[in-house]
Order: sequence, then structure tokens, then C-alpha cells
Amino acid sequence: MATRTFAACVHKEEGGWVALCAELDVSSQGKTIEQARANLREAVEFFLECADEEEISQRLHGQTYTSILVESTR
Repeated sequence: MATRTFAACVHKEEGGWVALCAELDVSSQGKTIEQARANLREAVEFFLECADEEEISQRLHGQTYTSILVESTR
């Protein structure tokens, strides 16, 4: 089985942190950044184990580009 790497975007919300795997549209949360990332890893692994190939293909965005969109001094 091949190993695949997915990106995580983590942002602060009231009461904790939210982590998103944009490639699969899977998210999770935690009280700390580390906990949110760990919970996201678990959620992605669970999704990949349980979802059928068709659902994975529908959700999987073949190429995802992440960059800084806007820089602001505000």
C-alpha cells in the first residue's frame, strides 16, 4: 500500500482549533493545535479505511495548491 501525504490547514475558533484536510474535505477539532492535527489524522485515516473507492475519488481533489492569498497589516 502506498503512503500518501495530505495537507492540514489549522485555524483558531472560539474554544479551540479546527483542522481541515482540503484534499478530502475532512475536518476535526481540538483544544490545541497538536490535538486538532492528531484528531484530523485519525479522521482522515478512518475516512480512507471506511469509504468506498467511488466516494474517495469524488472527494479527492487531484491537485491542491496552497499559498498565501492576501497579506495585510491589519
